[in-house]
Amino acid sequence: MAQGCHFCGKSAVSGNRVSHANNVTKRRWHPNVKSVRAVVDGASRHVHACTRCMRSGKVVKPIVRSKSATA
Repeated sequence: MAQGCHFCGKSAVSGNRVSHANNVTKRRWHPNVKSVRAVVDGASRHVHACTRCMRSGKVVKPIVRSKSATA
């Protein structure tokens, strides 16, 4: 499911492209899906998420691990 959102299930929809001469051909509308790191079931994973889910807070980003001072 490379073109779909992991959180809301939003995916591509199809329709028709209609010219001024009323010629009809198929076309697709793709959602604005980005590949992000998110916490899913307690683990950090790369998932595809739409920007609406990222903006609304459905996507929980993992905490940033700090580098140890002894290294």
